Amino acid sequence: LRFDEQVRVVVFKSQVKGVFCAGADLKERAKMDDAEVGEFVRRLRNLMDEIAALPVPTIAAIDGYALGGGLELALACDLRVAASSAKMGLIETTRGLLPGAGGTQRLPRCVGVGLAKELIFTGRQIDGEQAACMGLVNHSVPQNSEGDAAYQRALTLAEEILPRAPFAVKMGKLAINKGMEVDIASGMAIEGMCYAQNIPTRDRQEGMAAFREKRPPRFTGK
Repeated sequence: LRFDEQVRVVVFKSQVKGVFCAGADLKERAKMDDAEVGEFVRRLRNLMDEIAALPVPTIAAIDGYALGGGLELALACDLRVAASSAKMGLIETTRGLLPGAGGTQRLPRCVGVGLAKELIFTGRQIDGEQAACMGLVNHSVPQNSEGDAAYQRALTLAEEILPRAPFAVKMGKLAINKGMEVDIASGMAIEGMCYAQNIPTRDRQEGMAAFREKRPPRFTGK
């Protein structure tokens, strides 16, 4: 996906009705020794980092349970849409664990430090509406009879992104992600570097021409 220039947006959904991702198989985990557990979690953390580093926008469609590593997967995405009936939580402390695939870092950046601590310390599960109120998800939608309301809303969101200039969107994502890791002055410098890369693109010229000619732009990603 990283190197496929035809991909504009990636939507993560489950094929299992009522479950987005239930997290690690703790029965499997119980059979591992300490070294195996450490390696398992390291590989899982690396996977989440790779998802977060995808250059195109990513959307998690949460139509059911997103618990533990399942919520960490959703947090690795840029945007999240949840059914109002979905259940989410970093529940690791209820199992004698702590989040190990990015949850302790991505949740505070998403909802704020105090709320993230409360959710992680308590292992509390929340529904889609509560998640939307605290900014954990972008949108909460009533579940439908097919059980894919979040996925359908995610597709609508993806369709809003698709007509936009692909390279500009990628540079916008890069500027935001890298800028969040540094002070604002450094972030401004990162934005400037990303903008500079966008200036010579054909899409920028096409956007200006379409505006002058009062027509929809035809972006190619070049």
